Amino acid sequence: MIVLFTDFGFGPYVGQVKAVLFDKAPGVPIVDLMHDVPSFDPKAAAYLLAAFVEVFPEDSIFLCVVDPEVGTESRLPVIVTVDGRRFVGPNNGLFNAVARRGHEVQIVEITWRPHRLSASFHGRDLFAPVAAMIAREESIPTTSLPTQSIVSPFWPEDLAEVIYIDHFGNAMTGLRALGLHGSEQLMIGGIALHRAETFAQVPKGKGFWYENANGLVEIAINQGNAALRFGLRVGTPVRILTT
Repeated sequence: MIVLFTDFGFGPYVGQVKAVLFDKAPGVPIVDLMHDVPSFDPKAAAYLLAAFVEVFPEDSIFLCVVDPEVGTESRLPVIVTVDGRRFVGPNNGLFNAVARRGHEVQIVEITWRPHRLSASFHGRDLFAPVAAMIAREESIPTTSLPTQSIVSPFWPEDLAEVIYIDHFGNAMTGLRALGLHGSEQLMIGGIALHRAETFAQVPKGKGFWYENANGLVEIAINQGNAALRFGLRVGTPVRILTT
């Protein structure tokens, strides 16, 4: 299984990546995890990716592209293996959180290059062929790197910021709810929100926070748009208050 995780949106780019995968790895299932990852934001993407990987089989191949520096030599193309799952993409922090939370971690630089390599579309020309080669169990020219290179730049274990806003206006944060007991308040600006287990526990139009299906702290309004109501965007800081 090849899992796509990008900030490409749903224009012509995803289709071209899939065309390469279908050509070079026919019969391998392709899953569109996300193509609306916050644009140019490997930091937010890192915490989203780490929250979603657990539902995928351990032999899954993740083709991940959030690469504002594409075409430069500043970030190496890598394959990161974390507990059996392979992640293909730029080493720009995108695999930071998933590697830190894993047990068995390995990273290699991709030294293979295709005959045609666009300066602006490594997702199609470099990362997609490599993902296909992994799926076909082909040998890929690589060079080992120290595992600590995955977690540079250093970011915290949990990120106290909004990292994604869905089409309902719910705002995911980079905070895991694990270890929170329910009495905590979430502060956004000067607004304090209490926890609820379900949307139906609060009146229509009321704001709250809850543990979403992937274990993250999420801000919502029952049948409303939290992002609009509270002026939230990716990067908005949040704070947990213990009462």
